[in-house]
Amino acid sequence: MSSAPEPTEQHPGEDDRIRGRAAGTAPAPLSILDLATVGTGHTAAEALAATTELARSAERWGYHRFWVAEHHGMPGVASSVPAVLLAHLGAHTSTLRLGSGGVMLPNHAPLSIAEQFGLLEALHPGRIDLGLGRAPGTDQATARALRRGLADGAEDFPRQLAELTHFLDGDFPDGHPYARLEAVPRSASRPPIWLLGSSGFSAQLSARLGLPFAFAHHFSAANTVPALDLYRDTFRPSAVLAEPYALIGVSAVAAESTERALWLARSAGLGMLRLRQGRPGPIPTPKEAAAHPYTLAEEDFLDSWLANVVLGTPAEVAEGLEALRRRTGADELMVTSHIHGHQNRLTSYGMIAEAYGLTRP
Repeated sequence: MSSAPEPTEQHPGEDDRIRGRAAGTAPAPLSILDLATVGTGHTAAEALAATTELARSAERWGYHRFWVAEHHGMPGVASSVPAVLLAHLGAHTSTLRLGSGGVMLPNHAPLSIAEQFGLLEALHPGRIDLGLGRAPGTDQATARALRRGLADGAEDFPRQLAELTHFLDGDFPDGHPYARLEAVPRSASRPPIWLLGSSGFSAQLSARLGLPFAFAHHFSAANTVPALDLYRDTFRPSAVLAEPYALIGVSAVAAESTERALWLARSAGLGMLRLRQGRPGPIPTPKEAAAHPYTLAEEDFLDSWLANVVLGTPAEVAEGLEALRRRTGADELMVTSHIHGHQNRLTSYGMIAEAYGLTRP
C-alpha cells in the first residue's frame, strides 16, 4: 500500500461534525489552538490547570473547537501528549469540540493513534477531531528518540495515514498482514481526520482524499493563499466531505489598548526567536521581552513575526480577523495566543469572543 485510500463508506454525520458553527452573530466559526503555555515563573502543572480553565471559558463564550498541539523538548509547551490532555479536557467540558492540532503521525505507530482516539471517541462521543501533521514537532535528536523502533519518517506520511485510516475503520483488505487486527475500542463513528500543514503537500493530499484541511497561517503566512487555492482547486468530493472545508491558525492578541497588546505579543515573539536559535525555554515575561538587547537581525525577525499577529483592541482584532478570513476565504478561524500569563491569555480570548460576535463572556 503506497498511498492513503480514498474514503469508501459514509461515516454518519461526519460532514456535519467537520463543518463548524458560528455562534452568536459571528460571521464565521471561531476556535482556539492551545499549547498549554508555560511562562517564566510558572510550572507545567499551573499551565495545564490554566488550559483547563480556558477550555471551560471557551465553551461558555461560544468558541467552536479547542485543539491542543503535540510538541516535544519545549519548556514553554506542556501539551506534549494531546490524547492525555484531551481526555482531561473532555471531562471538564460538555459541548466544546476537542481535537489535536495536531498529532505528529510519524512519531507514532498508526495502531497506537487509532487506539488513543478510539478511546477518546468512546469517552466523549461526537466531540473529537483527529488532526494530523507530518513534521516531528521537535528537533531531530528528540525526533530520533521518539521514533526509536519506527522505521518510517515524514516522507512516508501517506502510507502511515492509510494504515491509520484502515485501523480506525476496521477495513483492511483481505490478505493484508493487519486484516485480523482490531483497534480497540472502535465505535460506530470515528473522529473526523484533518490534515494539517504549512505548505502545499498536505493541501494536495487533503484535497485528493476529500478531507478537511487546517493551514498554519500563524507561522507560514506567505503560503496561506497558495495552499488554500491548491486545496480548493484540486478537491475531490468524498464520503467524508462533499465540499472543501479549510480553517487557518492565526496568532491573535487583544488588550485594552494597541500598545498593551503589542507589549504582550512581544513576549511570544522573543520565545519564538529563542526557539529558532535553538534555545527553547518558558515564554518570557513582557518586561523581559521589552528589556532584551536585540541585535539588528533579531529585531528584523521579531518585526517579521509580529507582522503576522492580529493584535490591538478587541475591535481592531475582530476587524483584522474578518479581513484575513475574507482575503483567504477560510471557512473557519482558529486563534492562538502563546503569550505570557494565564490571565492575559484568558482576557485576550474573552475580548476576541465578544468583539467577533460570539456569546458574550
